[in-house]
Amino acid sequence: MNNFYKFIILLPIVILGCAPNGIEDNKVTKRINSLDMNIYSKAGEIIYTIASPYSSYDSVKDKFRLKKTTINIFNDGKTKYIINSDESTLSDNNKVVELKGNVKLKTIKEDEDNLYGDNFIWNIDQTKYLLTGNIRFENKNVVLTSSKAKLGFDNIIEFFNPVEYIIKDEYNENKTKTKSENAYYNLDNESLSFKSKNKRVRSKIYF
Repeated sequence: MNNFYKFIILLPIVILGCAPNGIEDNKVTKRINSLDMNIYSKAGEIIYTIASPYSSYDSVKDKFRLKKTTINIFNDGKTKYIINSDESTLSDNNKVVELKGNVKLKTIKEDEDNLYGDNFIWNIDQTKYLLTGNIRFENKNVVLTSSKAKLGFDNIIEFFNPVEYIIKDEYNENKTKTKSENAYYNLDNESLSFKSKNKRVRSKIYF
C-alpha cells in the first residue's frame, strides 16, 4: 500500500494506519509513529477512531499504549464526543479503552459541554463511560465537581457524592455554590437534578 500499512482484525474490526517506515519491531513490542486506527462493529458501523503521534503494541498482552491520544466516539456515523488525554491503552481486542492524565471530553454542539478528569474507562460492550479523579464538568449553565462520574449513552452524566456545583448567571459568572449528594446533568435538555440515597428526586433545575 502506498501511504499506509494496514491490517484488519475481526471482532471488532480494526483498520490501522501509520506513516511509512513508522514501525520498529522486536520480538514483543512494535513501536508505531503517527498511529491512526478505526474501530468498527461486526455490522460495519464505526464505533470510534483513535490517533496518537507515539504508540506501541505489545503482541504478548495484545495491548496498545498511546501518548497524546485523541479519540472520536461515533453515534449513527457522526462524531458524538471528542476525548483527549496524555496517554491511553487499548486492550481486550480494542474493546477496553483506558485514558490517563488531563482527560477532556467535549460534546459536538454550538454551546459545547466539557467534562474533565484524571482517568477514563470505557468497555465498548457497555453503555457507560466511567471517569474518576478530579471530575469537573462545565458549560454555559453550570459547573459541577466530584471525584467520580458516569456518562451514559442517554447523555446523562451522574456525579457521585460528594458533589459541589455552581449555577452561572446570565453574564456567565459564578452565582451560587452548593454541595449536594448525587447529581445528574442531562446534556440533551440541559437540566440538573439531585437524588438522595433512596433514589428519590429532591429537586430539578432547567436552564
